[in-house]
Order: sequence, then C-alpha cells, then structure tokens
Amino acid sequence: MSPHTRRRRTLARHGQQRTPGAVSQLLKFIAIGLSVVLVSGLGVAAYVAYDLTSTVSANAVELEGTEELPPDIGEYKGGFNLLLTGVDTCEEAYAQYFGERCSGADSEGTLNDVNLLVHVSEEPRRITVVSFPRDLMLGIPACEDDKGNMHSAMSKQPLNTAYTDGGLNCVAKTITQLTGQEIQFAASVTFGGVIEITNAIGGVDVCLANPIKDKYTGLDMAAGTHTVQGLEALQFLRTRHGIGDGSDLGRIGNQQQYMSSLVRKLISSDTLGNFPMMLKLANTGLSNMETSTSLANPTMIAQIALAVKSVPFEDIVFLQYPTGTDADNPNKVVANKSAAQAMWDAINENAQLQVTHENTANDGVVVTDPVPETPAVPDPAATAPATEEPTNVVALPNSIKGNSAAQQTCSNGNVR
Repeated sequence: MSPHTRRRRTLARHGQQRTPGAVSQLLKFIAIGLSVVLVSGLGVAAYVAYDLTSTVSANAVELEGTEELPPDIGEYKGGFNLLLTGVDTCEEAYAQYFGERCSGADSEGTLNDVNLLVHVSEEPRRITVVSFPRDLMLGIPACEDDKGNMHSAMSKQPLNTAYTDGGLNCVAKTITQLTGQEIQFAASVTFGGVIEITNAIGGVDVCLANPIKDKYTGLDMAAGTHTVQGLEALQFLRTRHGIGDGSDLGRIGNQQQYMSSLVRKLISSDTLGNFPMMLKLANTGLSNMETSTSLANPTMIAQIALAVKSVPFEDIVFLQYPTGTDADNPNKVVANKSAAQAMWDAINENAQLQVTHENTANDGVVVTDPVPETPAVPDPAATAPATEEPTNVVALPNSIKGNSAAQQTCSNGNVR
C-alpha cells in the first residue's frame, strides 16, 4: 500500500468522544516541567543531578534532525522550543480511574493525546504555550520506532497517532513538519501522579462561571472558585461534556485555565520557598518521565529555569493552534494555515501577543478580571534603570483562542 494512502486503524477514542484518561496527563507533565524547572532555579540542580540523572538518562531519546545545540541557553538565537507530550499508557496503580480505557476494548495502543509546544523567546523573555488538538488531521513523516522498525510517511492521520509510529521523536518530527519550528527539547509522560502532584502542591484554584455536572467524569461542581486536588483535579482536567459545546477544543480552554492558575501559584505564592515540596514534586515527576537526550541534563534544566523564572504574567500566553472542520470528517479538525502562519510570525518576531478572539457559549472558558501583576524581582547587579524600547505588540487573528496568565478565565460550565 502506498505510504501516502496508508491509514491507521482508528481507535474509538481518537474522535471527539469519551476519552476518560488521556487528559489527566496534562496536569502531570505541567507540574513535572514547572516543578523541575523551578527546583533547579532555586539552586538545587546538584541534588537533581545526583539523585535523578540516571533515571532520566535511561529513558532519553534522540530527536532526529536537531542541530547540535550550544552548551548555554543564552546562545540559542531566537529562543528555544520545548515539546511536552502526554501519552495514554495505562499504569496498574491508576487504571481503576480510567474505566474501559484501561480494561475494555478501548485499551489498546498508546496515543499522544496532549501536545504542547512551549516557546521561550530570546531577551526580552516571553513564553508562549501552543496546544495542538489531538484530533488534528495532518501528515505524519516516516518514523523509526524504538525497535528499529521504520514506519512510512502518512499524508493524513490524527496527530495523536504519531507516538504509536515512533515515540517521542516522531511526535517532535510531526510538530516540526507542521509548524516549521525546530524543537530542541522534548518530554513525554504516562498516566499516574496526577492525584499525588495536586495533593503535594496543595491544590490549584479554578473558577467556574457556571456549574459543571458531567456524568462521564463524575465531576459535579457549583459555580464559583474551588481549590481542586486529587481525584477532583483529575476529573476537572478530563471534563469535556461538562463545558462549552462538549468538544475537545473546549476542553483545551479549560485545561489552559488550570495551567494559568498553576503558573500564578508557583510564581506568586510561597511554593517556591518550600524546599521539601519542590523536591517531592521533582522526584515524583522525573520517575515517570521520558525526555530527549538534550533535556536529560540537570545543568540544562537549571539554565532553562533561569531563563523563564522572571517572565511577567502578561508575557506568558496560552494559545490554541487554529483549526477548521475537516471536510472528510466533522469530528476531526484541520489546520488553519493562514492564521497559524500569522501566529508563528509574531512568535518568531518576539512580539507581545494580543488575543483578539472573543469567547462564546461554545468555548470552554470565559474571560473575567485581570489577575495581580507578577511580583517584581529586583536585579542586584543593576546599576541604573535600562531604557525601555517600544514594545512590539501584534494582534493575533480572531480565529486563535487563548489567554495570558495575567487574565482570569472561568470554566464555561454546563450540566449534561
């Protein structure tokens, strides 16, 4: 069969249907990435190197096609990209929470159901997190799996089949082929750890503009502000039917609310000063983490931490990759290439991004009030205030959804 027409057998969970477990990884790898970065930024890279390097290095994979990287983050011209991928491997300790996904006919295969590309710009530092829908139909390049088997290229498949073809490296190749963005670092994580992570951090505050009652996840929450942790946090990240139009695109917005709140908590609260908590988060995370060889280096993790630790809230922006409905399958989406190009152009220019999309009843969240500004971090080496250059502000096409960490969003809940 021609590599351009070969089609992978579609599992039931690929479409916009019930996917009870996969999105639980979102919390886990965000907490892993942020906690490890922030721990290193607190000056304990030596501890991480001593205790965890062997674990991380054993699972490290090489990213194909990546140019030789300089030893210092400051030498990365144009900034750098980190791919965070959640894969839906079932783990025995947590399988009870995922129903048929881990025990029934829907339990086969390993899919990359959560895909985030984190771009950290050069100075002045800005962070842009782009979420890619799992049902995005696109070309998947030829990939070699961990057993040395070569999988031929496919012209149109869901993004979340890339991991099956060639693991983390194949997901990175697929995202690079779609976006033109070179990926220097990558990590993937499996099920497990979500309850422990949220309990360890003391929960994350989320806001509901309307009640959520979702029979598929068991989530039942009243309107207002809640601190979610443990199983309830897992249910909050899983819910799709309980928000907006019930689609996976709406769920991305809800997940981004969680990410924004988590970022604000880690930066603004005393979490950074709680040494035992940060070490616990790092240890829990890295033991369940697969990374690229470029990231299996605590010194590099420490440099990334130093690069991002003082970015203001308004310059930490969460975006959803722009899409349109697939003409061949209304339950899938395809890339909106013109809007995506405008987004990448602005990101590559290190512009301050302005989201112009106005959320509707179909979206997963509504935007409410701004949050307090990022606390100022004085530079002891500074001798005089620097002269600020005019900020390059780019208004994104209104087809691009998202928000900055400086904005408070609330779940657009419904009862189903």
